[in-house]
Amino acid sequence: MFEIGKAIISDDILEREFVCNLSACKGACCIDGEAGAPLEDKETEILVDIYADVKPFLRAEGILAIEEQGAFIKGADGEWETPLINKEECAYVIYSEKGIAKCGLEEAYNNGATKWKKPVSCHLYPVRITEYEELTAVNYHKWEICDPACSLGEELKIPIYKFVKEALIRKFGIEWYQELEKTAMENSKL
Repeated sequence: MFEIGKAIISDDILEREFVCNLSACKGACCIDGEAGAPLEDKETEILVDIYADVKPFLRAEGILAIEEQGAFIKGADGEWETPLINKEECAYVIYSEKGIAKCGLEEAYNNGATKWKKPVSCHLYPVRITEYEELTAVNYHKWEICDPACSLGEELKIPIYKFVKEALIRKFGIEWYQELEKTAMENSKL
């Protein structure tokens, strides 16, 4: 582990390789699990504000779940998260013609309907952030459904921190990310 600013970063972020392989996993991270996507406090307000613009991109089941539960919910752990459809997939999930789960929020963003891409937790995945009073933990979340992503990352030789570069910059800023890159380069020389 190492520290940048007030963030403690797992060595896995530099050492493990990862590239999403949607043709293999079909977007399983958006439909498997027992909870919705983690949300930051400010993201709950954004979801409420953009719902009308996102709604045309969502499936009927997702719209129903959001209108019954709200644009966000408090999870079993007491933290904010996206609502689920029938306690399974994220209410914001849509599917491609090939049956691959995609994010309706990101689809709205890609089509110019909103200026917000998606929750930072989704954008960062497989990196998970845990905020503590004095520090932020930045860890790799290993999940067997992502084994094809690990294999593809190894094949392409792309470490996690490079795969989620845009999201890390979004979360921590460009200077922080440049320090992360510097640390990665120094570690590669060891």
